Amino acid sequence: MIEMDGTAMTYETPHDGIAIRQERLSAEEYVEFLARTDLGSQYPRERFRERIGRLVRNATISLVARNGAGTVVGVCLGLTDYAYWLLITDLGIDRGCTGKGIGGELVHLAREAAGGPRDIVVFACASEEAVGFYEKIGMKRSADMMELTGVDWTSFTVGRDPEQDGFRGGHDRR
Repeated sequence: MIEMDGTAMTYETPHDGIAIRQERLSAEEYVEFLARTDLGSQYPRERFRERIGRLVRNATISLVARNGAGTVVGVCLGLTDYAYWLLITDLGIDRGCTGKGIGGELVHLAREAAGGPRDIVVFACASEEAVGFYEKIGMKRSADMMELTGVDWTSFTVGRDPEQDGFRGGHDRR
C-alpha cells in the first residue's frame, strides 16, 4: 500500500515487514549502510566525505527501505526533472536482504515518485555485476548515453577503512 501525504510516501512491502519511505539520510547513516552493500565500491576516494554529503542532500528522489527494527536495508537515490527523466544514481540493498524484491520495489516507487511510467524514462549507471538485476526488472542496455569525465577517481571500498571514509563509528568528525 502506498500512502501519499504531500511529499511523503510510505509503502509497506510484502517483504518481512519492510517499509519504504521518502526520507533523507544523513551522510553518516548512508556510509554505514554502504558498508553493508555491494554499492560501497562505486565511489572515488577523492573528497568522499564532502561528496557523499552533497549526494544525500541534493538527490531529488531519496527512498529508504527499513526493516521492522528501523535498520536501513535499501536505498534508491535519483535525479529527475519530474517530466521526462529519472537517473538512478544509487541503488543498494543490504547484503542480508538481497533477492527479496526490495530493489525492484525501490525502482518502481522511484519512477512513480518522479511522475509515473507514462511520462518517465529511467536510466541507471550500472556496474557489470548489477546489469542482470536491471534486466530482470525490465530495463535494457542503452546505446544513446554519453558521458563527460575527467574527474580524479581512486577506487576504494566504503567501510573497509573508516579513516578513508572520513567517518568513524558513524559519527561526523568535523
